[in-house]
Amino acid sequence: MTAPLLLIAAGGTGGHMFPAQALAEAMIARGWRVKLSTDARGARYAGGFPQAVKVVVSGSGTFARGGAWAKLAVPFQIACGVLGASFKMLADRPAVVVGFGGYPTIPALCAAFLTRRPRMIHEQNGVLGRVNKLFATRVHKVACGTWPTALPDGVTGDHTGNPVRAAVLERAGAGYIAPGDYPMSLVVIGGSQGARILSDVVPEAVARLPEGLRRHLRVAQQARPEDLDRVVAAYDAAGILAEVAPFFADIPRRLSEAQLVISRSGASSVADISVVGRPSILIPFAAATDDHQSANARGLVEAGGAALIAEKALDAAALANHMAAILGQPQAAEEMARAALGQGRPDATERLVALVEALAVKG
Repeated sequence: MTAPLLLIAAGGTGGHMFPAQALAEAMIARGWRVKLSTDARGARYAGGFPQAVKVVVSGSGTFARGGAWAKLAVPFQIACGVLGASFKMLADRPAVVVGFGGYPTIPALCAAFLTRRPRMIHEQNGVLGRVNKLFATRVHKVACGTWPTALPDGVTGDHTGNPVRAAVLERAGAGYIAPGDYPMSLVVIGGSQGARILSDVVPEAVARLPEGLRRHLRVAQQARPEDLDRVVAAYDAAGILAEVAPFFADIPRRLSEAQLVISRSGASSVADISVVGRPSILIPFAAATDDHQSANARGLVEAGGAALIAEKALDAAALANHMAAILGQPQAAEEMARAALGQGRPDATERLVALVEALAVKG
């Protein structure tokens, strides 16, 4: 008997692909076949998926990039992608189709609608993305990673939380070592779009810290390739030991060893920080659609697990004050770590799996 097929559709960013990867890992372990439908950009993130997952690059397009001629071609690209996905779906009928957002999910979700396959979406952010908003009334379930999530009238969401990768789950609730007179780890993660301002501000903020804190600090900071040299130079000039790179493959380990995290409030970043349980300073990306990163941060901030600095209020002095308040007060830092852990949803993948399996049973 052929194993049931799950078709996962996800756009080409880590925010979409990481929770999709977590679901794929869980469903493969349960004996399902899994296919990933994405675009060429998303395929670059597929290296972390289990080898058993078949990656299908579907024709799609986005109105967010390219010139006028490129935008005119988008509807035709999507139409071709929908047609191709529909034929594939009729040949190998998925038991369930799950979309995680982004333009590359349109062909798979349209084809699932046309062929009447059980379908659902998972929204990572506190505000629906454009594509998920389009399909929210055309799917059987809407799973929400952030709660509450603003939904269209008549649509009910299921709060699953945001699935995190297996490597993060292995560090879930790892013991927190409060700041003190010993080497302390500061982890700075900004994402590909949001790292520039952190490269501008964080090194100067660290240099402003009291000497008693600064001399114990070890920094790991993600920075865009074009910013690497100047960020490294800034830390060197301040005499601060820092590791700067465009991407760290071992972020779960670094989070578990951190005394403090400075991060944008992308949904996956907030989920990782919460599941591991670390104090953080969150700086929502001002250009995020509908200010969804502020919505993502709300629960963690209100629980006392994070401090929030709006991007327009971010400067080296303000950031240094927040850092000193956390690193200079070990008991307060421990309380923040516990509060962050209380917001974590380490069972988010299991909750999402339960929705998928229930849809499959209903057919």
